[in-house]
Amino acid sequence: MKKTNAMRILESMGIAFEVISYTWDEEHLDAVHASMTAGLSPQQVYKTIVMQDSDNQVFVFCLPAEFSVSLKKARELTQSKDLELIKLDTLQSITGYIRGGCSPLGMKRHFPTFVEEVAQLEEFIYVSAGQRGLQLKIQPQDLVVAAQAQFADFT
Repeated sequence: MKKTNAMRILESMGIAFEVISYTWDEEHLDAVHASMTAGLSPQQVYKTIVMQDSDNQVFVFCLPAEFSVSLKKARELTQSKDLELIKLDTLQSITGYIRGGCSPLGMKRHFPTFVEEVAQLEEFIYVSAGQRGLQLKIQPQDLVVAAQAQFADFT
């Protein structure tokens, strides 16, 4: 298996993780489908949502597969008047990742990153390894350290 940027970052920081592989297809790139295909609980599989405000500031939100970002809470958290999803045709140019393989680790640049605070209730969570079909099993606190993120309530 080829190492991804996310894996290299974790290794360089001495952070323990496991790689979980699963079968994916173009029709089902969402985190809920990924969790079911990989045999994992959707409450432990975290998707990465990238948003941008009217000043073109980019923010990264990492949350359980079945959850949605509350725009009101996200705007308060980021002190942004407007927030919207990054368009799929610009996701790769901004983050270096494509839909279904977007990791909160190893983006082209570091953006303010928030991990939904409910992650603290789990011993481990799973996030994209930066490639479709690969998830990283990691302790939530280790993810926050590696991604230079913070826990927050935004769902």
